Amino acid sequence: MPSVCPAADPVGEIAIPTGSFAETLHSAIEASGLSLDRIRTELGKQGVKISITTISYWRRGRSQPERASSVRAVALLEELLGLPGSTLSGLLGPPRPRGRWVANATHDSLPLAEIWPEEERVAEVFAELDAPPIGELERLSIHDAYYIDGQRQGHLLRMRQVVRATVAGVSRCLVVHKADEDASGCPEITSVRHARLGRVRRRPEIGLLVAELLLDRPLGLGDSTVFEYEVEIPPGGPTTVYGRRFAVPVREYVLQVHFDPVAVPPHCERYERDPGAEHDRLRQRLWIGASASAHVLATEQQPGQTGIRWEWD
Repeated sequence: MPSVCPAADPVGEIAIPTGSFAETLHSAIEASGLSLDRIRTELGKQGVKISITTISYWRRGRSQPERASSVRAVALLEELLGLPGSTLSGLLGPPRPRGRWVANATHDSLPLAEIWPEEERVAEVFAELDAPPIGELERLSIHDAYYIDGQRQGHLLRMRQVVRATVAGVSRCLVVHKADEDASGCPEITSVRHARLGRVRRRPEIGLLVAELLLDRPLGLGDSTVFEYEVEIPPGGPTTVYGRRFAVPVREYVLQVHFDPVAVPPHCERYERDPGAEHDRLRQRLWIGASASAHVLATEQQPGQTGIRWEWD
């Protein structure tokens, strides 16, 4: 296996940063002049896939490497940043305590790169907004209601989440929405209840919206809250699918797709897809009722994708 080349040939003595793992990593990255994207790319060449957001969390002390792949990434980081062996790994303490809520919320969670593998821009925006760790909020219930108009286009999403804090002091979360490929512009959050809209970042060239939701109050460990919002979907061609990507398990997920009575598709099905997979692991035909709607219910939803797709005649 080829070795990772340091950022530059050292001149004279190497100044080894001192401090905590986060402080040492931050200082070494700053001294190297390497961007987080370059670091991610170099680690990827060595077979270690890690997101920009994860590296950002490490250098800010928001999380620490614990999994085997993460510990290997630390060893490669030492070489990449020109640090003597064990400079960083020697600063790692024992795994952080995992209480009842923490264990439930972080078990089997996925890094951002596995949820949005085709959109590196998502990770860039998360780093820009200093995204809180996704495991800070346990998702107890998510309810999506998606509306299709008479022109066969999705135009509105109503979303409701019930969440519980796994640590003390949780005050915000980030949400991601992406328009269909043939749509023009970005989705827009038009209404928020039981929270308020914070910073918003748009990438119109790829139809991406990342928004910060500020909760009504900071949550203590084990506190729960409910928040709701609506998303206006930009116009495009006929819509044929709506799905949600999950980074962490969710106790209950409900998706309803509401069709305009003048435009009801003849075929509709549920699909499920494993993390990173290109093909469905489950397809199940759905009945569109007299209300011109179809729904899916997923209990103990695991990381991956679940959604509804349909065909127009």
